[in-house]
Amino acid sequence: MYAELTAGDKNESKKGSKRIVSEVFRDSNCMATVLAKTQPLFKSSCQWISPLRGLFSRFSCENNISLSTSDVGMQKIVELIPGHDKEVYGVSMESIIAAAILVVLIIIIREITGILLPKIFSSISVGSEVAKEALSNSGKALGIAAGCWAGMYLIEDMDWVLSTLQLAMVIAIVVTAFRFVGVIHAFVLWTDEDGVLDGSQKTVVSAAESIMRFLIVIFGMVFIADALGFDLTTMVAGLGITGLALALAAQDTISNIFGATTVLLDRPFQVGDWVIIGTVEGEVMEIGLRTTLIRTSLDTVVTMPNANLANTPVENWGKRRFRRWQPIFKLDINSNPVKVSDFCDGVADLIAGHEKTMKEEDSFARVSALGPDAIDIGCNIYWNISSGKVEREARDGFLIEVMQLAKTHGLNFHDNRRRHSS
Repeated sequence: MYAELTAGDKNESKKGSKRIVSEVFRDSNCMATVLAKTQPLFKSSCQWISPLRGLFSRFSCENNISLSTSDVGMQKIVELIPGHDKEVYGVSMESIIAAAILVVLIIIIREITGILLPKIFSSISVGSEVAKEALSNSGKALGIAAGCWAGMYLIEDMDWVLSTLQLAMVIAIVVTAFRFVGVIHAFVLWTDEDGVLDGSQKTVVSAAESIMRFLIVIFGMVFIADALGFDLTTMVAGLGITGLALALAAQDTISNIFGATTVLLDRPFQVGDWVIIGTVEGEVMEIGLRTTLIRTSLDTVVTMPNANLANTPVENWGKRRFRRWQPIFKLDINSNPVKVSDFCDGVADLIAGHEKTMKEEDSFARVSALGPDAIDIGCNIYWNISSGKVEREARDGFLIEVMQLAKTHGLNFHDNRRRHSS
């Protein structure tokens, strides 16, 4: 408890209170001007910030100095609460009310920000559920940070509350930044002309997200340590002593980071490529700072450390200049030889005239073998295609044309079941 104030001290206190109140109203008017320009929703901020600030200032005092004239309305509201002048386990009810108002204030700002932020970036998040979720979560975390900042503005004399609010605000800002990283993919997709990201763009986005998360964690730890009151100079000096131990403990992580750097610089593959790395075969899903994710043909996901990529041969099927296909068509053994020859010429013309084929001089369609039940027509086709999806579509169209050609010549494909049944 503070000592009792003398009459002179009381006069000085009143003058100081008036000066503080005038500063509060001046700051509040400035804040109201800014908020009125940015968001009409907060035009009335100046009407409740000042009374709340006076209320928290009153609660933080250990003596019973009377409120200034600007706090009379809020004082009457508090006095309407039964037992406002009592204590609970040594804590005054006024302090509990102040804490409750602070919590409600943070929750309100959190919900408002969680609604406004996705609407502000609605053009970026359209069509991306990941971006919508990231913006919603980022807005809520940002709202907590804003609420903590408002609480720091309202409370002046309670040091432990200020420290707690500062720590909560820093953590909320770090969480906001970490969650906001998910918007990078939606932003790149929004700025892309065709609205579809190719393999190189996906690789850059994946690497950028990993680097951003890494930097946010590092700087977030520094800011949180500062909010907790740690001496950063001492911590940096201590890193020199423990640096060797940390390097030995994190040597695998450092190797993986250098491996990721090698992959991004040399670009042996990119997101979306079908690769064979050692005994692992599948499609590259994501390239991170520490690991690379590969989805196999069995729909399983293999997590491969990037350090292994620097010393392991990589076979990239996505880097092929062309795709070779050698189908075999089996015709019935009783087919007319002349029609079979015409059929082969027709298939060769289909290959040469297809818009997705290349190396026509090395392509062919000829009888390759005769069996007891079937005539084998072997084909050699080179697709000028770099995408597996486009290749499957081209094969589908080609096979349908071959089927129509066989029907035109009156030829039947060999059915092993029909031959055995006869």
